[in-house]
Amino acid sequence: NLQLELSCRFSPKFPMNFPDDILQRLAAAGDLPRLQELRQEGPCSVNGPELLRLTNKARNFLAAENLQPGDRCALLAANSIRWIAVNLAIIAEGLIAVPLYARQAMSELVTVMKDCTPSLVICGDVTLRDSLLKEWPQAQSQILLDDIFASDSGRNAAPNELPRLEASAPVTIIYTSGTSGEAKGAILTARNVGHILQCTSDRLDLLMNNRQAQDRVFHYAPFCFAASWITMLTSLYRGSLFMLNTDLSKIAEQMRAAEPDYIINVPALLERMKRAVDEQLSKSGGLPLRIYLYGKIAWLRQRADEGRLTDKFWLALANTLVFPTIRKKMLGKNLKALICGSAPLNVETQLYFVMLGIPVLQVYGLTETTAICTLDDPRHVEPGRVGPAVAGTEMKLGANDEVLVRGPNVFPGYWNRPVETAKALQDGWFHTGDQGEVNAAGNWKITGRIKNLIILSSGHNVAPEPIEDKLSQYLPNAQQVVLLGNGRGYLTALIAGDIARDDAQKAIDVVNAQTPHYKQIRAFIVHPESFTVESGLLTTMGKLKRDAINARFKAEIEEMYRVKQAV
Repeated sequence: NLQLELSCRFSPKFPMNFPDDILQRLAAAGDLPRLQELRQEGPCSVNGPELLRLTNKARNFLAAENLQPGDRCALLAANSIRWIAVNLAIIAEGLIAVPLYARQAMSELVTVMKDCTPSLVICGDVTLRDSLLKEWPQAQSQILLDDIFASDSGRNAAPNELPRLEASAPVTIIYTSGTSGEAKGAILTARNVGHILQCTSDRLDLLMNNRQAQDRVFHYAPFCFAASWITMLTSLYRGSLFMLNTDLSKIAEQMRAAEPDYIINVPALLERMKRAVDEQLSKSGGLPLRIYLYGKIAWLRQRADEGRLTDKFWLALANTLVFPTIRKKMLGKNLKALICGSAPLNVETQLYFVMLGIPVLQVYGLTETTAICTLDDPRHVEPGRVGPAVAGTEMKLGANDEVLVRGPNVFPGYWNRPVETAKALQDGWFHTGDQGEVNAAGNWKITGRIKNLIILSSGHNVAPEPIEDKLSQYLPNAQQVVLLGNGRGYLTALIAGDIARDDAQKAIDVVNAQTPHYKQIRAFIVHPESFTVESGLLTTMGKLKRDAINARFKAEIEEMYRVKQAV
């Protein structure tokens, strides 16, 4: 078995029976807080033994339900300490956890649940349970999260009563976002998860310089996403203080108050943070704004080896008076790095935080690769790239520069979808559907999605993402930019947000001047409202549902091409 061979060769100590490992670490953890919910009334914390007691209580409940090994348990609730305890209990009992997004449309959630047929659905509150029953009256075995911890039924579970997990045993089914069609359930095994826990922990040891003190981790992403789920387990495995945001409207202030060592981010949040700094300094004006603007220009010129004599003066002022203040107000005094994944990050945004003295480490991976294929080595970060492959993972380029992956992190297949599994896993390699490139140092760059390629009637193939990203840089108020033109004679764009047409045209003119003729945008539509998950135009991860967008705006797109051709 190639995956097992690779895992043993590259990571002989990885925790195959990771639940046992984590629960034993909790038992020996002492009084230091391990989990913390950041609430309006103040933080609510539990230490290792307290979390273990909650987990054992949940195991007692599950044991009383007479569930069989391999049964699925759906978790439909917001992030919380109790969510984590139940997740650990499900896996410790040899069951399969199916984390679901509590804010997703109930019709989509029911489709997922009908696919994985859970023996138990654990709802975060009465509203979610009632919504589920309204959409799916035949749903069986719903229970509220609170009821699990109010129950005293079942045997007295203890940490040493864990079933021994086989390497191939499924521990979770995580559903992919699904930019087109229905979401698919990716099965992740004990081997997959155990290997990635060791890989992420080893890379974080480099970031923290093998420090023995407890890591401080601030977290806000829902656990139904593979990267978020792995981050949570990694923090438990490392003995970190894992601080949970419970109100998305308070991320900025809670992030500052938490003073974390690192944060797992999505590019959209970093973009918002950057814009917020620019807007705040523009409003305040005065000398700080002048130092900030001149300092940015000086830093960029020096990076491009185009520095002037005055640049050292302005950069020294900015590094002394402005940049440290921004850094501290934004993220506190302890931050070692921002860790960013889930979508492409503009290199300009990455460089902006580097200028402030905040390293940004990029991660690349998919649900099918247990969230991670590559992760920046904090000692050798190349802006614009997503780092080298983690230990035990092989990557290469296939046809059309598609990124192919194999190793102990690659999933065994999709739940109940043999055709899709066979298509994704060919000759031992997982076909990611992403286009990429790799340099001599082994650092990867993801350039686009193969299925998103626009094939013009001229025969030219155009990856939309780089052009969309470039246009977004010149239109900071645009919420989304979508390139169009498949089967057409030229490219057009759909721009969502509060954007004046004149501003859009100016930005397009700038981008067109930098691109060859067949990549130039010849017409555009401005849609005043941003795309949302609720509108069905974005996935739960905030990615464009291109097929849905094309269908929704079909009439407007046809009219745009008709008018342009008439002119």
